[in-house]
Amino acid sequence: MVSGYIIGVVIKMKIFSYKEKPIEVHGVPFFEERGILERLPEGVRKAVPSLDGLGRRCPGARICFRTNSPKIHLEMIFKTLSWDIGMSIYACQSANVMIGDRRNARFAGLLHADDYETMVCHREFEKSSEMEDVTIWLPRNEEISDFKISIEDDAVIEAPTPYKYPPMLYYGSSITEGGCCCRVTNAYNAIISQHLDIDYYNFGFSGGAKGELEIADYLNTIPMSIFVYDYDHNAPSAEHLEKTHEAFFKRIREKNPDLPVVILTKPDFDYDPEGAERRKVIYRTYENAVNSGDKNVYFIDGETFFTETDRHFCTIDCCHPNDLGFYRMAEKIEPVIRQILGE
Repeated sequence: MVSGYIIGVVIKMKIFSYKEKPIEVHGVPFFEERGILERLPEGVRKAVPSLDGLGRRCPGARICFRTNSPKIHLEMIFKTLSWDIGMSIYACQSANVMIGDRRNARFAGLLHADDYETMVCHREFEKSSEMEDVTIWLPRNEEISDFKISIEDDAVIEAPTPYKYPPMLYYGSSITEGGCCCRVTNAYNAIISQHLDIDYYNFGFSGGAKGELEIADYLNTIPMSIFVYDYDHNAPSAEHLEKTHEAFFKRIREKNPDLPVVILTKPDFDYDPEGAERRKVIYRTYENAVNSGDKNVYFIDGETFFTETDRHFCTIDCCHPNDLGFYRMAEKIEPVIRQILGE
């Protein structure tokens, strides 16, 4: 922590790095040991080169703390900054600031670049002078090289309120990663996290999750309370799913015999002529597990996610959910997570 004067602000501020205690970073595996904002370590990225870039960014990552400062100044420095054909700066390159109790937090606004050439962005946020939780959701698409939090000089920062439940882990496609809601807090797994106050890791890889066993072996090293398993979209064919889906599940189950596993199929069932065949393959993984005596495996049919009313309003491109699509996904998946948690 250092002190300094923020440009354009008369009040003297204390400046903290996101790596400093009591600030906590959630949603990044082994951050406490490594201090690096990345999902996949170098050795795993070398084993699965197609995930090299995707493994360096951290959708679902959150910087968390409590403070009584009525003004919070944030600075975010990008390591990468590139446009996404399906998503805006607000959806891809923005940090989302939420203030208050996580289940009822209020959206304070976005911290984002003004354009695709501005690598450093600043913004001041106002809150009450009460001690409150602040949860900063990092951008979905980019690597972040640094992040600083400044509070008023006579205010304090404390550790955040602990999550009610330990982390669950999601593995899947660009939909799992958060494409294409208007901001990162609106992805279905983020919605579930906020509703239930449950920590989580997002291992969605746009076009990249294909059931590689090297990834299963890495996920097995991460403590998780629930595993949500969905890479239907990224498998190039039903035949690929047949070869990889049950094998991946079994590799996870070998190391986690009692872990609740929730198996999903793709939500945009209407637009894929191969969808029914893919669903059969995925359901077979579930059915075989149940028939072998597995009592901690669950299946949710993706065709039910968008419900029967106005299904065509739920995606941006007949594939990726928009905010309505993600909300409807959360409405179907959350009750199963509640059942597992005993809520």
